[in-house]
Amino acid sequence: MVPLKEDDTYLVLNEEGFAEEGAEGFYRHDTRFLSRYRLLLPQGLVLLESRSPRPDHLVQDWARFRGPEGELYLRRLLRVHRGKVEERLSFLNLSPEPEEVRVEVQAQGEFSDLFQARGWHPRVGNGMGFLYRAADGVEQRVVFVPEPPEGGFRLYLPPRGIGEVGWEVRLESPLEAPGSLPGYEEFLEAFPQGEGSWEGPLRQALLDLRALLLSTPQGPVPAAGIPWFVAPFGRDSLITAFMILPWGKGVAQGVLRYLAARQGAVFDPWREEEPGKILHEVRIGELSRTHQVPFFRYYGTVDATPLFLILLGRYLDLVGDLALIRELRPQWEAALAWLDQADLDGDGLLEFQPSGTGLAIQAWKDSHDSMSHRDGRLAEPPLAVSEVQGYAYAAYLEGAKLYQVLGEKDKAKRLLERAEGLFRIIQEKLWLPELSTYALALDRYKEPLKVKASNAGHLLWAGAVPREVLPELLETLFSEELWSGWGIRTLGAREVRYNPLSYHNGSVWPHDTALLAGGLFRYGFREEGQKVVKALLDLALSQPDMRLPELVGGFPREEGLPPVPYPVACRPQAWDAAAVVYLYALERGWREW
Repeated sequence: MVPLKEDDTYLVLNEEGFAEEGAEGFYRHDTRFLSRYRLLLPQGLVLLESRSPRPDHLVQDWARFRGPEGELYLRRLLRVHRGKVEERLSFLNLSPEPEEVRVEVQAQGEFSDLFQARGWHPRVGNGMGFLYRAADGVEQRVVFVPEPPEGGFRLYLPPRGIGEVGWEVRLESPLEAPGSLPGYEEFLEAFPQGEGSWEGPLRQALLDLRALLLSTPQGPVPAAGIPWFVAPFGRDSLITAFMILPWGKGVAQGVLRYLAARQGAVFDPWREEEPGKILHEVRIGELSRTHQVPFFRYYGTVDATPLFLILLGRYLDLVGDLALIRELRPQWEAALAWLDQADLDGDGLLEFQPSGTGLAIQAWKDSHDSMSHRDGRLAEPPLAVSEVQGYAYAAYLEGAKLYQVLGEKDKAKRLLERAEGLFRIIQEKLWLPELSTYALALDRYKEPLKVKASNAGHLLWAGAVPREVLPELLETLFSEELWSGWGIRTLGAREVRYNPLSYHNGSVWPHDTALLAGGLFRYGFREEGQKVVKALLDLALSQPDMRLPELVGGFPREEGLPPVPYPVACRPQAWDAAAVVYLYALERGWREW
């Protein structure tokens, strides 16, 4: 897969740089505008090299040989802009004879919603143009400028001569939102540049972070990942922004303002919206706009709200921008109020009870089978997931800090007391001394999920672990059951539901492991933290593109071999690109957590 993106427009191409099958295509606004795009090039041309110097364009070298000598050369430049794709072909005739070359464009308009492969759609075509009118009246078009002539473009190349042809593919949509993005140079200059083994992975991560940005009226917001998550996601955007502070302060501002502007205001079970709640995702495809699915603004997440408060507090620490704290006061106070309401049964823990319209599991491990007991039974909601309690603990502390800087000591004291109480409850109800780790969650019957999982690392990251249990917890986290050599397994290797090639039941997620690293450095365990940093750096260096993938298989690390890939992992993925920046900062001592 070759992903290319700029703002709200992205391509998923095959290794030749065309779209022909599967998820390949030209996308914008959660819609696949084109499901097929291929060039019929002069016969005999073979692809010599294909590369993406930046994630918004593709450069290819093609050539035709006669014996050992080249006789025709092609340089192809494909560049993605917001709302359009620019194609430029430059031919060089290397032979002493003139040649006429022909290039034909094959394209198929589809306009399918990202959530559903619906096959054929009503559309109006005129030559190489396509028009689709959605059920809500929104009209979207594909327009080629200039339109390829019947029979293709033709160029006459004299001996040793050159010729160029180019066109634009415009993906026209009235859903475009106002906003702008920083240029690549401006974005990269704000960050430290790596050296040695860090140079390649860090540069690729920064390029990907810039490429994944979406322009919004509130500022830049990172999309979660390509190809399935090119949209604002509360949890993903917040963790990404957290990891790249203090250099990515513009991204943090954009994320905080964007989510604050869309904070829950009413009780709506269809969208799982509640007053003060921070949203899970925003989708603007046809199915979402026409309310066939609840994702136009969907709030089915229990952790985005405390993460919003954590990011705001860390932003204040690392950037010192008190003006933003004052600006967003109504929103962070509403978020604090929601934390209290999210305790559904009065036991002091945050729970979620899915409404049945969207996600069944509303923590970061959101696959349907990610919450299981030791005997393999799936846990019944409402669920109190362990790391969410750690987030809430940290969120109360950050809220107290916000009140303290505003001089409101009584309100700060109340939140400190709330945090202290939650800290005690976490230890009383979630710590499993027989396993030397924390329960994955409590189910509806308050029965703990007694399995070894990576979630305990998030509690460490949030500062919700007492020092007296740290030695035995670290022994568990770095045991053969959980530590693969590339990172921490989402579920221990001896658990009933363990599967190293599952989504959340034994695979290794780099961002998950990076948060563990942050927790280790936070508690002063630099040697263990460096071990985690090195494992993830090695993982990035083992990849041809030097990216941290969304996840990899949880098989034990073998000397000289890369990790087993997960076949449909997103790459690039925002929080994995951000994890490279975060790990670099941790190793250099520029961040405490």
